[in-house]
Amino acid sequence: MSKRIFGIDLGTSKIKIYKKGEGIVLDQSNAIAIANKNNLIAAGDEANEMYEKVPINISVSYPVKFGVIAEIAHMQMLLNHFFNELIGKKNGFGSTTEFLIAVPTDITEVEKKSFYDLISNSNVKSKSIGMVEKPIATALGMGLDIYHAHGILTVDIGAETTEISILSLGGIVLSKLIPIGGRKIDESIKLFIKKRYNLVIGDKTAEFIKMNLVSAFPQEKESIFVCGRNVVTGLPCEMEIFSEEVNEIVNEHLITIIESVRVILERTPPEISADIYRSGIYLTGGSAKLRNLDQLFTRETALKVNVADDPENTVANGLGELVENAGSNKLSANVIKTFDRKSK
Repeated sequence: MSKRIFGIDLGTSKIKIYKKGEGIVLDQSNAIAIANKNNLIAAGDEANEMYEKVPINISVSYPVKFGVIAEIAHMQMLLNHFFNELIGKKNGFGSTTEFLIAVPTDITEVEKKSFYDLISNSNVKSKSIGMVEKPIATALGMGLDIYHAHGILTVDIGAETTEISILSLGGIVLSKLIPIGGRKIDESIKLFIKKRYNLVIGDKTAEFIKMNLVSAFPQEKESIFVCGRNVVTGLPCEMEIFSEEVNEIVNEHLITIIESVRVILERTPPEISADIYRSGIYLTGGSAKLRNLDQLFTRETALKVNVADDPENTVANGLGELVENAGSNKLSANVIKTFDRKSK
């Protein structure tokens, strides 16, 4: 394989690019700010900071929705911008460059092809464009050996989706993508705060509450002060929010995820079930950082839970594992679906 190989993780919340020999060279919010409908003024983290704070002629959007590309033109513009930042407009990647893209499993072939078209139509030249299903990249990013006859259960809780997968022998035995993730939890917190406290808060404040107050397995009562707009007076104000009330709202979504895990386990072949009983559940994704989430999973499933050391970067690190060591295992070639530009 070429020395110039890049792994790309186009997540709903983040875009990450892994370069062979250098590691993760780009880690930015998957957001774009457009002025007057077609003028890019900010991208990545800078655009994300503008969200809910821009004048009427500027729109901030997130081109990936529920794991698939929803706004292809904006995503193309954003990706070209990052490519130009990484390599410069005049240098180019060259015709010997190869790409690996992580894609969800439970999406249509048309949706999967849109990931390929995104790279193919970008301002880069590439020899080949490969696709790796995200559960495989997730397991590799957690340092798991997916190439042996041993069942592995991964639960990847992302921004808008949760992907539950069972893997063995380098392939996916069962997989389920459900439309529940960190942002849906944030939205529930916003609605609850408005109804219970007459306080309107933004997405970032809701996320702050989720990460700093919410506990999936509450151990003690806590509270924090947050700022927002009072529904009655219309004026800015600060209020104290209590954990026991918010925990109840969040746990409804977490239990839904766990119920989906149970459904997958009920369909799992018995020998793989035995493997999962011994090794447990592997939990990852940005929302896996929710406090005491592993304890809730253990209580509801009676299985050991292993939380990734770097849950936000498991997919990118898994792509890196393939980029750096592709071909080292006889089954590794089977996990990559490769497209030849000449055959397009």
